[in-house]
Amino acid sequence: MATPPSRAGTKGVPRARREEQILAAATEEFGSRGYAAASLPAVAARVGVTKTLLHQYFGAKQDLYLACLTPVGDRLVAVIREAVAEGAAGGPSGASGTPLLVLRAIFTALEGRREAWFLVYETSLPPDGEAARRAAEYRAAVNRLAADGTAGLLAAAGHGDPLDADALNHVWQGLVATLVRWWIKHPDQSPDAMARRCARLFAVAAALAPAAAQGDAPGTAPETAPGNPRGGAGQVVF
Repeated sequence: MATPPSRAGTKGVPRARREEQILAAATEEFGSRGYAAASLPAVAARVGVTKTLLHQYFGAKQDLYLACLTPVGDRLVAVIREAVAEGAAGGPSGASGTPLLVLRAIFTALEGRREAWFLVYETSLPPDGEAARRAAEYRAAVNRLAADGTAGLLAAAGHGDPLDADALNHVWQGLVATLVRWWIKHPDQSPDAMARRCARLFAVAAALAPAAAQGDAPGTAPETAPGNPRGGAGQVVF
């Protein structure tokens, strides 16, 4: 008869708490080093346990990765979906506020485990494993949300070109990844500080965009619509 797993954990630490510690350490290890370069002994050393205990709690390396990936992927997809829905419903800034809503949601969801972002986009996972399949599902879900969101913003601005929508989707996803990478390198920046910074950057981009969109010569001030000092009523700029 198999012996039930102990709930006492190790060195007096309750099992549930020890599992949390292992998952936090493994998420940081996988996120900062990637799956192929990550080391189970390094994870064990972070927690102060043995590699054998890791296997007892979570199984093989891929199983541990999947245990780290699932809550991260579920959380990211959920908060992005909520932010897109809020923007579509006419949140504080209407549809044009959706990009900032999404970014704030991502920063907030990742705070305390910023490197977890890379678990969803890891390229060194064994391609035939469950972890790779699950990561691909999360990426596909994020891509669908981004595609629908960017297409909706363009439609709200009166632009229906599908190639514009595809290009904007690629630009947006690259921008999000770049901002997250920058944020990781600046640990002093809180989610709220990052959201405010993005708002400032978007405001500058919005101020520059009308001249380019209207084909004005460099240095020529664009015409503005009444009551809209940035020009282009309803214009959405990332």
